[in-house]
Amino acid sequence: MRIAIVAGLGLALASAATGAGAAPHVPPSDGTVLEQLPVKPNDPALAEVRRLRAVLASAPTDGDTAAELAERYFELAAAEGDPRYIGYGVAALRPWQTDDAPTEVLFARGLLRQYRHDFEGALSDFALTLKSDPEHAGAHAWRAAILMVQADYAAAAQECAALSGVASELRAAGCSTYVDATTGKTRAAYEHLADVLRRHPETQSELRLWVLTRLAEMAWRLEDHATAERLFKEALALGVDDNFLLAAYADYLLERGRPEEVVALLKKWERSDTLLLRLALAEKALGMREAGPHIQALGERFAAAALRGERLHMGEEARYLLDLKGDARAALATGLENWKEQREPRDALVVLDAAVAAHDPGAAAPVLKWLETSGFESERMKRLAASLK
Repeated sequence: MRIAIVAGLGLALASAATGAGAAPHVPPSDGTVLEQLPVKPNDPALAEVRRLRAVLASAPTDGDTAAELAERYFELAAAEGDPRYIGYGVAALRPWQTDDAPTEVLFARGLLRQYRHDFEGALSDFALTLKSDPEHAGAHAWRAAILMVQADYAAAAQECAALSGVASELRAAGCSTYVDATTGKTRAAYEHLADVLRRHPETQSELRLWVLTRLAEMAWRLEDHATAERLFKEALALGVDDNFLLAAYADYLLERGRPEEVVALLKKWERSDTLLLRLALAEKALGMREAGPHIQALGERFAAAALRGERLHMGEEARYLLDLKGDARAALATGLENWKEQREPRDALVVLDAAVAAHDPGAAAPVLKWLETSGFESERMKRLAASLK
């Protein structure tokens, strides 16, 4: 099951692609089809979703089937960056909203809540999962992932330690080295995780992809670009759709001044807001006419999300404001608002960039403190911090 093995991969960030400012459309009935999500012919994941939907329709009180269906929807949302699947997952679990729900329902409910950035609700659901099943590896792994987003590294490390007793060596190492690489021990974390991966060549594709992506990011921060490039390409060669991998490699290519490769990589991924942002950045750098419509689409999506009260990806919005709209002040304000909830390295970077562009070193104080206390190793961030100080 892919859900349990991708913990720590980074929380999926996306927003429904709806226009802003228009009056909402009210369908005439609950059965009205508003939009069909794209379907890939012979896609086994969607075939499994159809099968589970049929089973649940015939047995609507079957919690195990409902949980499995919700997890499949979560996987699709995480792979494609399309949050509409999350709404379907929520609907599947609607009959089970209490704390005494079946174990796997609690776990699936936690997955959906963390996707929507209800981190406290997700942590609670995963804690309830562990109360019912203390050896539930997925619940430990996802608690660690959320705690990393919140920069609670000590608590995340405790979850990783618990995971080591109930999960494979590679999964446990992936968890612990993620903490280590974020807290000043990047080289040691890289060497440990790479060694464990070498000793497990049989690892299934999804877990292998996650580990390769994390190793590529570590190599990038260590400025070993030949290794980072090799690892990103090895992960892509697995042929597994993964929104986080695509975003990470696109960021790498953009930083390395290779926007044409970003366009080739992401040209079919406009539905994902996180990937559309990177695509628009590359198109703008190349002076492509497609940049304008894509920048406009992003603005409409962010505005629509704000109207719904669902600003799930403010870090991306801050980057849009800074690099595509040239509004450093608005980018800084949005990045700092995002920092209150999400404190991952990419969230720190956009605040530092915006503070430099806005000539406001004082505003970056929370991120500068994080950079100092966490021990996070990034030459780019160190240069930005030095210019702000």
